Amino acid sequence: MTARPFGIDDPRLMNALSAYVKLLRASKAVLGQIEKRLAQDGLTATQIGVLEGILHLGPLTQRELGRKVLTSAGNMTDVIDKLAARGLVTRARAPQDRRSVIVDLTPAGRELIEKTFPQHAQDIAAAMAGLDTAELATLETLLRKLGTAIG
Repeated sequence: MTARPFGIDDPRLMNALSAYVKLLRASKAVLGQIEKRLAQDGLTATQIGVLEGILHLGPLTQRELGRKVLTSAGNMTDVIDKLAARGLVTRARAPQDRRSVIVDLTPAGRELIEKTFPQHAQDIAAAMAGLDTAELATLETLLRKLGTAIG
């Protein structure tokens, strides 16, 4: 008989709780694998997300970057501060709205992300190698559906 935490008897709640725990564990396992190599380059997952976002989308505001890498405004400021201190990004006030700060790559930042991103992508693929192509596609669909349903 399966234990019912805190007296929960609703099967949908139990399924949601079980899926949530598995989602967190899987996420931590994948992140744990990719963080090893990132640390060798002196980067965190959030920092490489910022550099990659700017590389592929061009200069972005701190707010846009925060949304892309799913971090708070306060944490984004800290992340950008650290990247700027290393000479990897620049910040400038947006001419159309001086309240916004636009973040862009420096030549050193572009060089670093162009050098590290292919290996980062390979590390992600290796961490997710337990799933075949069809399973990865299903996972992507389900996670997108979940994210959209939440808002």
